[in-house]
Amino acid sequence: MHVPFVDLKLQYSNLQPRIDQAIHSVIQETAFISGKYARQFEEEFAEYLGVKHIISCANGTDSLELLLKAMGVGPGDEVIVPANSWISTSECVTTVGAQVVFVDSKPDTYTIDTSMVESKVTSRTKAIIPVHLYGCPADMDEIMAIASRHKLWVIEDCAQAHGAIYKGKTIGTIGHASSFSFYPGKNLGAYGDAGAMATNDDDIATKVRMMANHGRLGKHDHGIEGRNSRLDGLQAAILSTKLPYLNEWTKARIRHAETYSNFLASSGLKLPFTPAHCKHVYHLYVVQVDNREQVQALLKENGIETGIHYPIALPLLQAYSYLNHTTSEFPVAAGQMNKLLSLPMFAELTTAQIEYVCTHLVKAIA
Repeated sequence: MHVPFVDLKLQYSNLQPRIDQAIHSVIQETAFISGKYARQFEEEFAEYLGVKHIISCANGTDSLELLLKAMGVGPGDEVIVPANSWISTSECVTTVGAQVVFVDSKPDTYTIDTSMVESKVTSRTKAIIPVHLYGCPADMDEIMAIASRHKLWVIEDCAQAHGAIYKGKTIGTIGHASSFSFYPGKNLGAYGDAGAMATNDDDIATKVRMMANHGRLGKHDHGIEGRNSRLDGLQAAILSTKLPYLNEWTKARIRHAETYSNFLASSGLKLPFTPAHCKHVYHLYVVQVDNREQVQALLKENGIETGIHYPIALPLLQAYSYLNHTTSEFPVAAGQMNKLLSLPMFAELTTAQIEYVCTHLVKAIA
């Protein structure tokens, strides 16, 4: 049996008539850049999240950088980010000229360890970027409390958490603003790069909308210098077509996670943990294994694709060697980075495929 890590072609096959019609409509109307279809998706996604403003852009990385700029973060400032995430979370800080400050992960949820955040706050700190990693919400109550005490901005990185819930609140609506990626493999994915920003703050919304569109709101009304970071019509139409299915896909991911956990309950592996007050949307189902390369190779021999998210903790990347960080500073993130293994996870996964994965995983770790 072959079990792909993610099967985007199968998802397309299930929606092909609707996707093809959406693409055809954009081409017929030549609505290729922003325009009607981008506005439609912004309205639909704002309603889905329950937020006042959605501002679409070219990709998730741009959304983080644009929000930092709109909040006035720049040279001389510091921004706190988690040690375990994709590099977009940290590189957006340095691209606006600020200093990135890393905080270790929680050992169970893999999200930022809020008990360590306040000790990293200085007079230069301007913002915190919590990441809802793998689809599990970060501890937003504590993060918002810290931000309130020190008058900091909070940008939620929701790239892996479309539809996740924290204490009854939809992820992406708790911080001052939030960032979404619609990279093809995300829970809600386009067929290319795409991103969006969410906020209830009118001022932030106006600023990022201008900055993402050459500093203008009208066609030639350039109030500031901006950049070109616009959602194209094809991606917007595809996202609008997929959005009505997101809740159904999320339920399927949660069922698959439960099936995995049931099959692996006695395996001795460290399995994903979900706090009682959270709805985890399982962008990834991540376990910890020893001898990961050997286990991964054995699974591959049996037709099972897996992933590693992420092989090197952010502060230990070559890109941040100038900060002179050591593994001892981030014992959790550094200690887990050679053990994390992402198993196949997508809505269309079958119970038979999950059982096959688990059977061979248990054999491999033995």
